[in-house]
This record gives sequence, structure tokens and C-alpha cells, in this order.
Amino acid sequence: MSTVIPRQTKELDRVVVRFAGDSGDGMQLTGSQFTTVSSLFGNDTATLPDFPAEIRAPAGTLAGVSAFQVHISDHDILTPGDAPNVLVAMNPAALRANIGLMDAGGTVIVNVDAFDERSLEKAGYTANPLVDDSLTGYTVYEVPMTSLTMEVGKQVGVKPRDAERSKNFFALGLVSWLYSRPVEPTLEWIATRFAGKDAVGEVNTKAFKAGYHFGETAELFESNYQVRPAPAEVGTYTNVTGNTALAWGLIAAAQLAKLPLFLGSYPITPASDILHELSKQKHFGVRTLQAEDEIAGIGSAIGAAFGGALGVTTTSGPGLDLKSESLGLAVNLELPLVVVDVQRGGPSTGLPTKTEQSDLLHAMYGRHGESPVPIVAARTPADCFDAAIEAVRIAVTYRTPVILLSDGYLANGSEPWRVPDVADLPVIDVTFATEPNHTADDGSLEFWPYKRDPETGARPWAVPGTPGLEHRIGGLEKAHGSGNVSYDTGNHERMSHERADKIAGIAKGIPAAEVDDPDGVGGAEVLLLGWGSTYGAIAAGVRRVRARGLAVAHVHLVHLNPFPANLGDVLRSYRTVLVPETNLGQLVRLVRAEFLVDAQGIAKMQGLPFHAAEIEAAVLQALGEDIAEPGNAEDAAI
Repeated sequence: MSTVIPRQTKELDRVVVRFAGDSGDGMQLTGSQFTTVSSLFGNDTATLPDFPAEIRAPAGTLAGVSAFQVHISDHDILTPGDAPNVLVAMNPAALRANIGLMDAGGTVIVNVDAFDERSLEKAGYTANPLVDDSLTGYTVYEVPMTSLTMEVGKQVGVKPRDAERSKNFFALGLVSWLYSRPVEPTLEWIATRFAGKDAVGEVNTKAFKAGYHFGETAELFESNYQVRPAPAEVGTYTNVTGNTALAWGLIAAAQLAKLPLFLGSYPITPASDILHELSKQKHFGVRTLQAEDEIAGIGSAIGAAFGGALGVTTTSGPGLDLKSESLGLAVNLELPLVVVDVQRGGPSTGLPTKTEQSDLLHAMYGRHGESPVPIVAARTPADCFDAAIEAVRIAVTYRTPVILLSDGYLANGSEPWRVPDVADLPVIDVTFATEPNHTADDGSLEFWPYKRDPETGARPWAVPGTPGLEHRIGGLEKAHGSGNVSYDTGNHERMSHERADKIAGIAKGIPAAEVDDPDGVGGAEVLLLGWGSTYGAIAAGVRRVRARGLAVAHVHLVHLNPFPANLGDVLRSYRTVLVPETNLGQLVRLVRAEFLVDAQGIAKMQGLPFHAAEIEAAVLQALGEDIAEPGNAEDAAI
């Protein structure tokens, strides 16, 4: 199979491709492989998988459409793209559900075989959009993907129905030719993935090659395109999703702390892949328990922490609800624990496959009594690795449960990640108590489990079975120092203050808020304040605004409780503070209450991340500028 680039190949600096089809059409697999090959080629990439909410919606309906959007470029990019340049639609429902996302003039590649009367009706069309002029604003290519794939299946001797399932590989081959992707990695991947299933592997290979050669020989396309590799720092790279990066971060943190890692978890979308990944890593001393429910998951993790392990539990919003009582127990016990919340649309079951930053206030206040916990938030899929390490560092240093916030966009999205040198990872020191630490009135030595470190406020961590360090645990209030059960009202107030002061004191051990303002702090009129997965869209929106010659500043928070010590001064340095969130305004409530600044929220509650254009428009409106023609420089290298 030739990979020589034809003479008519045109160069692009970036392209956004969206694969869409029925939930059984393999769009996630197709998009993921296209992304992997592009990353291997050297492009910068950013992805947005878009899953249907129903496990198995009726085939051919709008509810069953699954899509995968990937942005590839020859420079640093921050988002999966506001609008696709190319839509690959495997059926009418995929076309109808996604055509509105595209800008006029985009390219639409359709599987024309699927546009029969019944499929059009199921998608809600009253007329065939391929013939009624409704797509005149786009460049449309009609490709008989199903029939050509079934012809390939005949050569292999595969039943037509089984061969038809390989049409996604035909689409992958076609788009691989269209954007000059190397074919060898995909062929090797097919051979590996379908090893032992010779017929399936062969038909997928032939379908991929058929799609590639169709692009080469059909003379349907006026040219194909090349997106050259992006400049990158020298190193070893791999493509990671947020869930994978987070799992690896937990492993790295456990190794740095020299602790066995225990995960007690109950499967829940979109957090389950963390459990899946960690269950494969027993050679790193990882132990995983798929518990019978969310409460058992966190209970087992607390038990592991009491036993001297790094206890972790993973969940999403509904599971965090169920874990709240046990999380309060962990606050009272003052044991290190990491609770990973991969947020999704709520309330209740809500939008299980859609993203949302809906749990910040839950993480902050969702427990009875005065029970503060630190909160750390990841900002990109690759950053989930670093955020996991930071959450573990805080948990073991300050002997406290920590809530680590990710979300569906980060969990399922992917990007190239430079594998760090182990020597560059932070130091995590863990010291277990080994001897008594208090002199009793009679001069004897005894162990006080709540005698605090003067620097961190942390209590000692004593592994059960250590001679002379026997101590009481449980949910009842503890006496200061001795840890005995205490109903004394003054002691309760003292312990409440000590727990709160310990969490507040973490601010001394975290970095100051970093301000991205070329003119210095306070130089711009508008400051964008973000957290979590809004990072890419906000940073891209900032690029757009600055490309217009206008000034805007940006602060992005990793630590949400406590806030960085300088955050109040930074916020008060700007006339206008805008806070974009994919919720109804949770961080904006916190900063308004904490710092008495007139911060204004920008809310989006559509189960989708912000577009750079939406951020740009909000800033331009705040500056009193014209927003009729949004810019398109969000991914320009600057």
C-alpha cells in the first residue's frame, strides 16, 4: 500500500474532523485511532468524544448518535475546536444531529448507502437532504461506504451483516488518505487488536485499505491535505485520556510516597475507566476492589488508610452523594484519603455521558457538621496526572481526605503527554509514628493520636499493630491530643477550629495564583478566572482577544479549597472579573463571598464544554467592543 503523498496535496495548519454515526458504528474507535495516528505523526491533538446518553437507543435515531471530534494541528492547540471543518456522517441521524455544529462551507462526507427512506424517516427527515438543496452551503461527498465494505467482505468470505460492521474502518481509511495519515500504525493496530480473530482482522484491514484507495482513485476529491507535525519539546510522548492520566498519577504518587495503593470503587460513568486502568497495575503494588456499592467503596478505602495504605475511591456526582457520610468520618478520623469525582450532568441520574462542573459546592459543603476538606481540580486530560499527585501530596502531608475534581470532558478527552522524568516529580515524604509522643502526668510515655504537628497541623499516622501505639478510632468526637471519646462542648469547639485551621493552613504550602497578564497584575481591565476543564476554552479565548490587539488577563485555579493566599489581592486588582463555568455559577459564589469582589459568572449548562468564541464574545462585551465577527485565532501559536 503506497503512502506517497500525491502532488496535489495542499497544506493546512490545522483541521477539525468529527466522526458521527449510530452508537454501534464504532465512531469512538475510529476517532480514537485517527487521533493516535495523528499524535504519532507529530501533530498536536485535542479531542471531544460525544457519547449518547442511552446505553442502546434504537438504531438510526437521534438519541443513538455517537460522535468523536478531533482537532489536529501543526502548532500548540488548546481545544477540540469550536466547529468541525469536516463531518463524516454514517447515517441520516448522524447528519441531522451534527450538521448544525459546522460553519458554512465545511466538508460533509456521507455514507450514501444509509440514506434510504426508512433511515431518513427515523432521523426525522421529511425529504432527503442530499437532494433537496438543504446542504448547498457545504461541500458534500457521497460515498457508498456500506456497499463497498460488503464487497470487501465477500472477498474474505464474511457474512454481509458481519462485513457491514467494518464500514467504520472504510471511513477511517478514507479520512486517513484525505489528511495524509501514515497507514502502517493503523494496520499494525488492527493486527494486534484482532489477533486470534483472523476473519474480523482481515475484513477490517481490507475495509481500511479500500477506504484509503477509494480516496486515491475515485477522483471524487479535488485534493488531499497535509497537516505537518507540531514543534514539541524533546522527550517521550504518549496520547492519554484524562482517566488514564489520573490513574497513572495515583500510581506515581503512591510510588513517590512509598505506599501501597488501594482503590475501593463502584463503577459509574464517567469514572469507571480509572478502576479499569488501576486493576491492570498490580505489579506496582496496586490493589483494587470493585465494591458492591459506593458506600462500601469509600469505607474500604478508609480502612486501607487506617492500615497504612494510600486509600483512594473514585466516583461521579451521584456516588459522591452516597459517600458523603463516610467522607465526614474520614474528616473526623483525620486520615489521608483521595476521593476522585469525575463530574457529569446532574441532578440525580442527570446526563450520565455529558460533562458538567456541577459538584464544586457539593465538594465544598456537602457534608453535615463543620467538615472542611481540600479540593484540587485538574485542568486538561494530561494535567490529571499532576493533579492526582498534588491531591495525594496534600492528603498524606496534612492527614486529610482530599476531593480531586475531574469531569467527563477531561476523563474521555485526550491529548499528547510528555512523559516526565521521575527526578522531576515532587517529593512526597510520609513518616509513620513509631513511638509514644506524650508524657503523662505520672511520667510515663503514651501515644496521643491527635497531637498535632506544629507546622502542618497534621496528627500522627500510626499503623495498627505498632507496639505501644494502640489508639481509638470512630465517628464520635475525639478529645484534643489523647483521642479519647469526648462530649465536652469546649473540646468540640477546639477540635472544630483545629480541623478548619489545618485545612486553611494548606494555603501556605501551595503556589500563589499565577496571573497571565502581559502588562503585569492589574494591567488589563478584564480578568478571566477559571477552574477545571474550562482552561482550554478560556486560554483559547484569551488568544483570540489578544489577536485583536486588546488586553485581557487570565487566572486558572488548581486549588479551590483553600484558595491561593494571593487570590483576593489579584481579584481586587481588576475592574471586571468574569468566571466561566459549566454550571450556574458555583465558583463565582465562592469568590464573591470570600473576597467581596463583584465577580460575574458566565454559565453554560449544555453538557458540552465552552467554545473559545463564547469566551471571546463575553470579554468583548465586557470591554464594550464589537462582537459581530468573532475571531478565529484561538489556536494560533503565540
